[in-house]
Amino acid sequence: MMKQYISESIGTFAMIFCGCGAMTINEIKGGSISHVGVAVTWGLIVMAMIYAFGETSGAHFNPAVTIGFAFAKKFPWPKVPKYILAQPIGGVLAIFLLWFLFPESQTLGETVPAEGFPAYKAAILEFLLTFFLMVVIINVSTGSKEIGTMAAIAVGGVILLEAMFAGPMIKASMNPVRSIAPALFTGNFQDLWLYILAPILGAIVAVSSCKLVKDEQCC
Repeated sequence: MMKQYISESIGTFAMIFCGCGAMTINEIKGGSISHVGVAVTWGLIVMAMIYAFGETSGAHFNPAVTIGFAFAKKFPWPKVPKYILAQPIGGVLAIFLLWFLFPESQTLGETVPAEGFPAYKAAILEFLLTFFLMVVIINVSTGSKEIGTMAAIAVGGVILLEAMFAGPMIKASMNPVRSIAPALFTGNFQDLWLYILAPILGAIVAVSSCKLVKDEQCC
């Protein structure tokens, strides 16, 4: 079991280090990576980590996904707290390293709504993004595991897609850890609640909706 928790920490570390790292470098280098480059980075690193750790831990890397699998009865509830502890360890270490490497960064890839975009609208958008993500995950996974070419491409692809179109408005978190870790270093907690609550609710509703469109019992 320890291998699963270590895998979740390493996978979350890699995902947040590369994704938030792309955002951080894009910030301090005046947009040299570009919005498209950032979105592609997120999609590719998620795809790679699913290939790397899907067989070991299921490649959740996201408390909302872990809770969604547990709600779907595909993952044991007693293991949920351990996964939700392992994931932030990796995420916080990733942001700490980015903070050390790029102290001039003001954001470290944090998730905040675009200027003038109300928090309640950002919450709705985050909810929908995570809903779509979890719908894909629950339909391409084997049990509680995202395994194989189909899962890696499908999940990485939907993250790339959602980061591409929604990133400019809300940074497209879909993952409480991905939002909490930068906030711990920037001190910007104002809208953090929506990046915690909306993804979890989105994942749960996505799992609940599967029984409306699938013959087999999935939740």
